[in-house]
Amino acid sequence: MPFKINLLENIGGVIMNEKPAGKVVEVDIDRIYPNPNQPRRKFTEEDLKELAASIKANGLIQPIIVRRLDIGYELVAGERRLRAARLCGMTMIACIIVETTERGSAIMALTENMQRKDLNFFEEAEAISVMIELFGYTQEDVAVRLGKSQSTVANKIRLLKFTRPERKAMLEYGFTERHARALLCVNDVTLRTQLIEEIYRRRLNVESTEKLIEMRMKENKEMVRIKKCRGAFKDVRLFVNTINHAVEVMKAAGIEAEMRKSKQKEYTEYVVRIPNKSA
Repeated sequence: MPFKINLLENIGGVIMNEKPAGKVVEVDIDRIYPNPNQPRRKFTEEDLKELAASIKANGLIQPIIVRRLDIGYELVAGERRLRAARLCGMTMIACIIVETTERGSAIMALTENMQRKDLNFFEEAEAISVMIELFGYTQEDVAVRLGKSQSTVANKIRLLKFTRPERKAMLEYGFTERHARALLCVNDVTLRTQLIEEIYRRRLNVESTEKLIEMRMKENKEMVRIKKCRGAFKDVRLFVNTINHAVEVMKAAGIEAEMRKSKQKEYTEYVVRIPNKSA
């Protein structure tokens, strides 16, 4: 059965002699410190107010999880509940104390949030990255712990390719993870930013997004090619010298080739004549 305790009836001093680890105890809310490895970054005010009202009316249904520190406790899982409890004025909160290391705390925080699907897809990617970079896990290790395939983990990590502003925009615009993954093939940051805005403006679904990206990338590739050509052939004298050289080579080979230059008001015309018997 779910745990339920009305904490409004138990607002008193700090319990000095907690029960053994793993049991439910009440702890002074001010002695609980945030988890530095908390994967969830965004908590909406409206959501917290709704949960605070529910806690005030019905009590806390599920205790939060903490671990002991020298100065108090570190939150392992349940930050949303802890914030809501503070919001409704609670001074004591029901906790389950676990004996674990900082590494174990980070893993538990990540796992709890992902199992509850509390994280957006960028937060999931960042949390997985922390497990790999700080705690030495491989993608396979993370996949096993989270109950996901290795390819799923790899695809989530690739989402960190996006800049912070791009991630913020996609979340605010309501993009799905599939929208974001479709944009991964775009390496040009400027083009990517333009696409994000266009996808949002046109309210495109994933299939339409993929088609748009394919079309814009082809257009962009062609523009890059044209700019390169313009840069390479900016000085028309290069062309003229090439034509002159070709005519001289033909003359040296015994071909009676000739080039005539005619300067007009709006253009300069070059005509190369090669006898038919030599062509």
